[in-house]
Amino acid sequence: MSTSRPIKHIDRAELYTSLDRRIEYLHDFLDFGSRDIEALVTGAKYIKALVPAIVNIVYKKLLQYDITARAFSTRSTSFEGPLDAAPDENSPQILHRKMFLRAYLNKLCSDPSKMEFWEYLDKVGMMHVGLGRAHPLHIEYIHLGVCLSFIQDILTEAIFSHPRLHSSRKIALIKALGKVIWIQNDLFAKWQIRDGCEFAVEEADIIIEGEGYLHGKRVLESSDEELEGPTTPTLTAPSGCPFSGVSLTKGEEELKVKEDDPPVQNT
Repeated sequence: MSTSRPIKHIDRAELYTSLDRRIEYLHDFLDFGSRDIEALVTGAKYIKALVPAIVNIVYKKLLQYDITARAFSTRSTSFEGPLDAAPDENSPQILHRKMFLRAYLNKLCSDPSKMEFWEYLDKVGMMHVGLGRAHPLHIEYIHLGVCLSFIQDILTEAIFSHPRLHSSRKIALIKALGKVIWIQNDLFAKWQIRDGCEFAVEEADIIIEGEGYLHGKRVLESSDEELEGPTTPTLTAPSGCPFSGVSLTKGEEELKVKEDDPPVQNT
């Protein structure tokens, strides 16, 4: 005897008019749940140890191509310093952008159980199409997508290369990060593609805020003082063991993981 499977109804209009419903649908489709949240929260310390090195790698890559490097000749909302015509890794605006990417990557490892987490990821997508900024920034989707993939590739290798983290914890963290990154990718696409354009928000209804802010409140834990802080770990390329570079420059203690760190239980 055949039985029909229950089919969940998804309201198409709500996917384009309600961020809550869109995130709910993405979470459900990707099976993003409590185990993923736990993996992100407990694994945050391992990712945060690598963030400075990852940021250096990403900006070195972006500056290798004229089409991506030219975006940094656009003054950001809060940047007030000198602007180089042909920026390099030590240009003021690049150091400023690195600060925000560090804060953003740390945000990816914060508590995703709060809607504010996903609201900010949506705002990041909005700001790259020239909205919500006093000085508009326009980045085409191809560059956003490939940059996210590049970051995911570095993170995946770094986590798999961790010398002490149990394999089940590595898998759980990689899966959770992958889901978050792909939801971010969707939220980039949401503002870039024309699907659902009949539900588009009017530009006049969008509030201009400074970078790192949401609803008038600062949501990225970062400051200009970070740029003058201790020397950050460096990696020359995303190949090899990323943790080896961090260990040499930051010291073994910062990456120390208990040998008996319990694996994540599959329930």
